[in-house]
Amino acid sequence: MNEDIKIKIESALDSIRPYLEADGGNVKVVELTDDMTLKLELLGACSSCPMSTMTLKAGVEEAVKRAIPEILKVEAINVTI
Repeated sequence: MNEDIKIKIESALDSIRPYLEADGGNVKVVELTDDMTLKLELLGACSSCPMSTMTLKAGVEEAVKRAIPEILKVEAINVTI
């Protein structure tokens, strides 16, 4: 993964982390695929929360795509719902 993109991704995630942490969760970057899909691991409460899919789409994906338009999709690798 390009270092510049990695920094932008972390910065975008940092902008929403306080909200995730307030609910006992967080996210970790796993990989950015060749087709520009960002794969994240949901941590803590986020991994089992029934709202995690909505949080991922409305919060995390929105923040990432706003910061890095080249990223086409954001997926969680461990949603247990």
